[in-house]
Amino acid sequence: GITGAFHYGLQVSIINSPAEYIQSFIRETWLKRYGSSPSAEMITLMWSFIVSIYSIGGLLGSSSAGYLSVRFGRKKAMLLANIPALLGAALMGLSRLCGSFEMIIAGRLFSGVCGGLAQNVHIMYAGECAPRNLRGLIAITASTSIAVGKFVGFALGLREVLGVEALWPILLAANAVPVLVQLLTLPFFPDSPRYLLIDQKDKEGCI
Repeated sequence: GITGAFHYGLQVSIINSPAEYIQSFIRETWLKRYGSSPSAEMITLMWSFIVSIYSIGGLLGSSSAGYLSVRFGRKKAMLLANIPALLGAALMGLSRLCGSFEMIIAGRLFSGVCGGLAQNVHIMYAGECAPRNLRGLIAITASTSIAVGKFVGFALGLREVLGVEALWPILLAANAVPVLVQLLTLPFFPDSPRYLLIDQKDKEGCI
């Protein structure tokens, strides 16, 4: 769940670094397709879609968090959140190769779904699994991970790291790293005792 919060912080900050390169990519792609250069208003509109679509995805993800956490359990819901995250990373990472700025928009949407879902389910899962004396400490891991994710996103966006024109697709796909960490580690964690007892009627498993 911490990696889900980290992913959210990473995606929030990472899009700012390659802004000029993505806008240039939109201009070049438009010119190749339609034979004319897009207006400044059209580039601004496409860029606005890329930035804001993440919030719409977050709204969709957070709206489905309650249903999925009850239907599949907290742990499986967080594992399911990795699917749109990996799909989003693949779309954004391959966008320049495929010559499609629409793939960036779609990738940001899927990443937003992951961020909204993972954020909400993480708080439920961590709070229900934590021992009583550590519950407050565990609950703030979401905020801490978001802050760390933002810091890492800004650091990766530096020109000395991945913030150059040749590497911006890799920068946008960097959110796949925390997702893979969660996929490899989360299956070894127990499910929520509250979910097992109340939703699954599994008293022995809860204990």
